[in-house]
Amino acid sequence: MDYVSALVPPVVMAAFFIALIVVIVKSQGGPNKAKEDAAVDAAMARAEAARQSDGPQA
Repeated sequence: MDYVSALVPPVVMAAFFIALIVVIVKSQGGPNKAKEDAAVDAAMARAEAARQSDGPQA
């Protein structure tokens, strides 16, 4: 029975990991995708503008 108790934790962790991956894949896209993409685009635009304004001063 020691082999069963040795195999249970890795099997449980593998099952939870697979479930996590499934949730992540299923949450990609959907009705909120455009809103999420717009938020990321806005954040990247702010970061790019900040980087350009902090450029070298001659």
